[in-house]
Amino acid sequence: MRPLDQQTILVTGSSDGLGKRVAQELARRGARVLVHGRDREKTEASAREIGAERALIADLASLDAVRGLAEEVEALDTLVNNAGLFVRGRRESVDGYELTFAVNYLSHFLLTALLLPKLREPGRIVNVASIGQAAIDFEDPMLERDYDGYTAYSRSKLAQVSFTFELAERLEPGHTVNAVHPATLMDTKMVRQSSGRVLSSVEEGMAAVLRLVRDPELDGVTGRYFDRTSESSAHEQAYDTDARRRLWALSEDLIGARFPA
Repeated sequence: MRPLDQQTILVTGSSDGLGKRVAQELARRGARVLVHGRDREKTEASAREIGAERALIADLASLDAVRGLAEEVEALDTLVNNAGLFVRGRRESVDGYELTFAVNYLSHFLLTALLLPKLREPGRIVNVASIGQAAIDFEDPMLERDYDGYTAYSRSKLAQVSFTFELAERLEPGHTVNAVHPATLMDTKMVRQSSGRVLSSVEEGMAAVLRLVRDPELDGVTGRYFDRTSESSAHEQAYDTDARRRLWALSEDLIGARFPA
């Protein structure tokens, strides 16, 4: 891997919370950081505070906005797919997909596809997932029946991990992709609003993500799931080759393009 001060790194969802803290630490260590958020004023203010290279504005609930975001990136060394949300009631994205699945997973599937040709070797992709994972029901992937916010969130995180494992098998040698559960119920706005209780600090989560970005011991390590800083086992569906490929095919159908797009 290149030294951090020679890297350009995009962290999605980095205008606040864990993403902002990760971006801040990467910038402090000399990386050229691209801060991303959907609110222009907030994102630009965060970029100035962090000392980031640029602020990129895009609402990941829109696949067109994701395409626009990718066009703004010229070259990249590391991609941290961090942005996410939790919604209690069922909502749909601009494209008509269940919102949690669309933002937490599908937007990053498309963004990764678009940025992969711009990723310099040895590139790293880090998917910020969760220990909360639930099997995807391919008969109802958009949760049109019996919607529950926690189920939607857990399925979107399982999708991230499954995507990680499948992408690792498809990547050309030189690039790596791993998923991480950074910490349990971190002290972030999303956690406070969704659960009302906090068990971990943002600093703990930042350390776990940062390790996957910068640790030279992880050179060449790919297709793994980490619980904080230790390799761990994901939900069993993530190891089901047929389920992973079914998710991949569904994702390509939803973005309307082959991977990489």
